[in-house]
This record gives sequence, structure tokens and C-alpha cells, in this order.
Amino acid sequence: MTKRDWIRKSTIGLLLSTSLLLGGQVGQAAAYSQNSAMSETIVQTAKSLIGKDYQYKAEGPESFGSAQFATYVYRQAGMRIANTMTALYSGGTPVSRNELQAGDLLFFSSSGGSKPTYMGIYIGGGQFVYSSQREDQVVLKQLSGYDSKFLGARRYVATASAAPKASSSNESVSSIADQIIRIGEKYLGTPYKYGSSSNTTSTFDCSSFTQRVFREAGITLPRDSRQQSTVGKTVSKSQLKKGDLIFMRSSGSSSDRITHVAIYAGDGKILHTYGKPGVTYSTFFGTNWEKRVVTIKRVIPE
Repeated sequence: MTKRDWIRKSTIGLLLSTSLLLGGQVGQAAAYSQNSAMSETIVQTAKSLIGKDYQYKAEGPESFGSAQFATYVYRQAGMRIANTMTALYSGGTPVSRNELQAGDLLFFSSSGGSKPTYMGIYIGGGQFVYSSQREDQVVLKQLSGYDSKFLGARRYVATASAAPKASSSNESVSSIADQIIRIGEKYLGTPYKYGSSSNTTSTFDCSSFTQRVFREAGITLPRDSRQQSTVGKTVSKSQLKKGDLIFMRSSGSSSDRITHVAIYAGDGKILHTYGKPGVTYSTFFGTNWEKRVVTIKRVIPE
């Protein structure tokens, strides 16, 4: 064994031992580092595009519309977000001006109204990058110069700069899962409506319900069930835990095309919305719901 191999094996052993001794803190730190790395990629990509042309609704890589600039930059960091300003402003987690973190999306109104007319990406140090129609290119600006036009900010990279807490990963997952179920329960009986807007809580379809519930728990999901099924860690039915997302095909279909999503609520129950019951609990194991499963994803950070 070479000296380099000995050092590498010793380092791995030390990390594994530390992980066991700290009850999973190393795993939390890894998740924290992953989110921090994503934020850094977003910042560096945004800065690298300064000087590119502005073009209405252009999706890059040589020219960009306002919202499409953010969508493109996030995609380079491996994260899919909406590509319209309205959807981006209504999604994510709202954050205050004094809590901004690198990678947050900023929204402005040139007319002083309540709806955003352009947006950018905060890169830290009081600066942001956006595709400017007036200047006809992607530019770097000081946020302090836009105080009168600033509407708000949204966070799509969860806890990008927050330090990991010193609790065990199992306690953290359980706590978040319980929170998700409590949030979902407050919407019990809310009517089902196919294609329901993500901006409303008066009606839900299956994926707007899961998106809303997880958003209120601080976790950002894409809008529709098929997009949601692409994020998180795949788990088996035998590994089901409270808070996991269960994706299903249509009843009686042999295709694996996903048409429904539900939240596993523990004790063999799922929390979801469909048809006349609206948001409701259903028995999962041994029912048609279980037969329809295509995949199961765990999106709560472990």
C-alpha cells in the first residue's frame, strides 16, 4: 500500500467513525455542503453570463429574457424551476431583504405596481445579476440602487447558507415529516380541481397539494407530479417513511406514466387529494392505490 492510499483509507475511516459518533451530523453537513455548492454554481454561472444579449423570452445561451435567465442559470446547477416570472414569484419560499442569500431570486416592478416586471439573481455582497431590457444585455447591479422598485425575494435552494444543526438525521427527518403531515391536515376537505393554480389554497389537484404542503415546510418541489418524481431519493415500499412521496399510474393502466402523487402519512395511510373527497386520508397497503405505484421518492433531506 502506498503512503497516499494509506492516508486516503485513514481519512475515510475517520470520517465514518465521526459520522457514527455524531449521530449523523456528517450526513447533515454533506447535505448542507451540497446546497452551498449549488448556490455557488448559480452565482458563478450568473456572473459568467454578464454581457450576453437581452431578448424577450429568449432561453439562452446567447441571449435571455428576464425570467428565462434565472431558469437557465438554475438548470446549469442541476435544478429545474419555472420559466415565467409569475410562476417564479408565486413559488419558492419568500425571504425578507435582510435575510437574502446568494442564489435567491429578486423581483422588481418598473412601474411601482404589485406585479413584477423584471427579476434577477442575488449573488451576495448587495449585488444582483439580471437580463436588462433597457440596457439590452445581462448586467451586474447594486441592489441598493433599486430600493423603490424592489418587490420581494424567493428562495429555491433550501437552507443554502444555513449552518447544519447538531441534531441526529433521524430526528430531523421525523420532525420535518410530522410538520408536513400537520400542514397537510389543515387542508382536509379542500375541494379537488384538476389544473388548480399553485397560487390558491381554495382548491388543489394532487401535485399542487404536495407542492403547497412541502413549500410551507421549506422544501421546494416542481409543479406537476411527473416533474416531482424526478427529484429526491428513490426508495422501495418496504422502506416507506412518513413524508415520502408516492407516485402512481392511472387505475387499470399498464403504462408507467405518472398521473397521481400522494404523501405517505404513516400507519399505512396516504394523504392526498382526488375527486369528490378532496384532500383526504386513504388506506394504502392492500388497496388499488398500492397496485398503482410507479415509484416512491424521499425529498426530505436526510
